[in-house]
Amino acid sequence: MSESALIGKVWNYASILRDSGVSYTDYVSQITYLLFLKMDDEREKFLGVASLLPSHCKWQNLSNLDGSELETAYTNALNTLSKQSGIVGTIYQKAQNKINEPAKLKRLVSLIDNETWLGLDVDIKGAIYEGLLQKNATETKGGAGQYFTPRAIIKAIVSVMKPQIGMSINDPACGTGGFLLEAYEYMRASSKDKTKLENLKTKALSGTDISPLVTSLCAMNLYLHDIGGDESPVKTSDSLLSLGDQRYDMILTNPPFGKKSSTKIMGDDGSVNTQSESYERDDFIVSTSNKQINFLQHIMSVLKIGGKAAVVLPDNVLFEGGAGEKVRQRLLKDFNLHTILRLPTGIFYAQGVKANVLFFDKLTPSNEPKTTQVWVYDLRTNQNFTLVENPLNDESLTDFIQCYGDNLAQRKQSERFKCFNIDEILKRDKTNLDISWIKEQSVINSENIASPDEILEEIKADITAALGELEQIKV
Repeated sequence: MSESALIGKVWNYASILRDSGVSYTDYVSQITYLLFLKMDDEREKFLGVASLLPSHCKWQNLSNLDGSELETAYTNALNTLSKQSGIVGTIYQKAQNKINEPAKLKRLVSLIDNETWLGLDVDIKGAIYEGLLQKNATETKGGAGQYFTPRAIIKAIVSVMKPQIGMSINDPACGTGGFLLEAYEYMRASSKDKTKLENLKTKALSGTDISPLVTSLCAMNLYLHDIGGDESPVKTSDSLLSLGDQRYDMILTNPPFGKKSSTKIMGDDGSVNTQSESYERDDFIVSTSNKQINFLQHIMSVLKIGGKAAVVLPDNVLFEGGAGEKVRQRLLKDFNLHTILRLPTGIFYAQGVKANVLFFDKLTPSNEPKTTQVWVYDLRTNQNFTLVENPLNDESLTDFIQCYGDNLAQRKQSERFKCFNIDEILKRDKTNLDISWIKEQSVINSENIASPDEILEEIKADITAALGELEQIKV
């Protein structure tokens, strides 16, 4: 069976479960739980690898049952596995059975049992699972997928960052693992040394996400690509809580969008109050509730000297006053912010998002400013990408990759790629890095007009940014 046919078969069954009240997100998590059990069984049978699971949780114990016995056994297995250590505990953290109709559960078990998953190529297995995640992001309004980083963006970032085998790669907001997987594949292709490849598989990659469900999905996604071994490369935590004791050679990440960090607190009367969070850390130069600025500060702290970062951030980080301005000034002074990629709209599942990729290096501290030139590539102005009719693809980023090049000193300016000296940037109001120079073309025909929803989301984004400016003024 082809990759696309298998994705379609597994995904179509989600529609049946949805009719039983199982959401797409829950369906993907249930697929995660059952796939791991089946693959653990195959590893034991065909490869002689010792099972990681208690005997009553194994696949054969479930696949031979029917009806209420299957439902009870599956529910009990999830409860047991959620308390395990290592990658098993990460995948099954807070796991619950959301398929309460035994006949539907049996059909799903049979669907998975009929396929020999280890017989599929590693990349194909991963593609099947990523296909489910992407369909979940595309076809549902909310959930973790709404800011799912486009694959073409991830590939382009890894392509220009060129992670080398032996490096430590971290994503402090790892989501379902897109950056970690792409970095792994890039580095794996560069060596045939078994020791280096084993270290790459088990030690080089790490990630954190604040959502237990998303971390579970990420751990399974990595497992399907044979990454991590018995221990999980990713964990559930709030990366912003502390500096930690690890430092990294490279950070590749797309932190969660949405301006404010907040905690919802349940009152005694059942009411829910939201309290704004600011992170008080000695290594942060400012205290703010803007989580993108906090992620930027965190990344600046956890990079090793000589380390490199590529970070997807919304426009407000480039122009906000107050905390934003102070962090930008430090970034320019103590780091080499050499490249900004202005991303087009219409590429995220959440509409109206305006974002950029900041590329910077951490250099040895000194009194001399580290940034001397900032190169900006404008992939936004006069571009009209949509998720369906005109999606962003690898070819869309070919020119950016060529312009980025291998040597900063040999870069050449073009219509979309311009160099700005640090002196002219420092003269800009609030050290504004939201730089554009290409003239907007008038809309020629109705095909180029954004949908009402997209226009509304852009208006909302602009209003949110303006409110952020006002808040900084009040502070």
